[in-house]
Amino acid sequence: MALTFPFAAIVGQEEMRLAIQMLAVDPTIGGVLVLGDRGTGKSTAVRALADLLPPIKVVKDCAYGCDPAGSSLCEACQTQVGHKLKTETRAVPVVDLPLGATEDRVVGALDLEKALSQGIKKFAPGLLAQANRGFLYIDEVNLLEDHIVDLLIDVAASGENLVEREGLSVRHPARFVLVGSGNPEEGELRPQLLDRFGLSVEVRTPQDLDLRVQVVRRRDAFERNPTAFRAEWEDANTKLRQRIVRAKKLIQNLEVSDDLLMSCATLCHKLGTDGLRAELTLLRATRAYAALQGDKVAERSHLRTIAPLALRHRLRRNPLDDTGSGTRVQRAMDEVLPA
Repeated sequence: MALTFPFAAIVGQEEMRLAIQMLAVDPTIGGVLVLGDRGTGKSTAVRALADLLPPIKVVKDCAYGCDPAGSSLCEACQTQVGHKLKTETRAVPVVDLPLGATEDRVVGALDLEKALSQGIKKFAPGLLAQANRGFLYIDEVNLLEDHIVDLLIDVAASGENLVEREGLSVRHPARFVLVGSGNPEEGELRPQLLDRFGLSVEVRTPQDLDLRVQVVRRRDAFERNPTAFRAEWEDANTKLRQRIVRAKKLIQNLEVSDDLLMSCATLCHKLGTDGLRAELTLLRATRAYAALQGDKVAERSHLRTIAPLALRHRLRRNPLDDTGSGTRVQRAMDEVLPA
């Protein structure tokens, strides 16, 4: 497998880097959508996510990486309930879903090799199984085929993947965080899928010449000698990982006041967001950001920082208001959350 560009070496794109770190602290935020110009490091940053994730404990030899302490287990692990489950440690999965992937490749299907050679009906897990308890990354997500989008929406909502075909009936856990990137000029995202992303980040080509030179220099050094470049940035990556581990511990007891929750609700009401998912995302993202800062209490300043990321992709289009969604969120914050 090709070596990934180290996360700590990414230059600029502060919003994108922050959103990815918040996801590493609290995956229940619901994923991130990274939209912007081509060649701005969107996929590089997402693939570097694996650098930030501490390993997880799973049931040994489980194809789905079931959590031995969790309640959502696959059929094979359920048969072992009551016995002491053997465990092992694995890296958190970060799985790529290519645009040309077939439905069978995504959800899983009959293992044809075993069926033809041994006459055994066995399920071959798909990408959703590999992504369980991890991250599912879709590059050019706005170009994804509609029937695959429908599958993702169903599974993302239920946390389970049900496959019934070729005489097989298999149900397995598939709880993953959606991470998508794309160029909005190449097509819009379906509203149903857009709503599944907790955060939205806009990435632009840097205009500062010194910054552009720094990006090019680091990328060139990485491509010339990936191993040496990663070794050079290993300490910085380790510090980032330790910061995230500390934040994951801190977030468990981090306080969020009723006044701050009221501010979340007021802000969403002011912007006319549909449903209550926006409030939940605001709560979780504010808490994750506060934990990353090392704070024990979530404050209005934390909410102001992350509100644009959590809300701008949820706004309805207003034909009488030609300002961007980010500007509309900022105006609402100035009224509801005065600095």
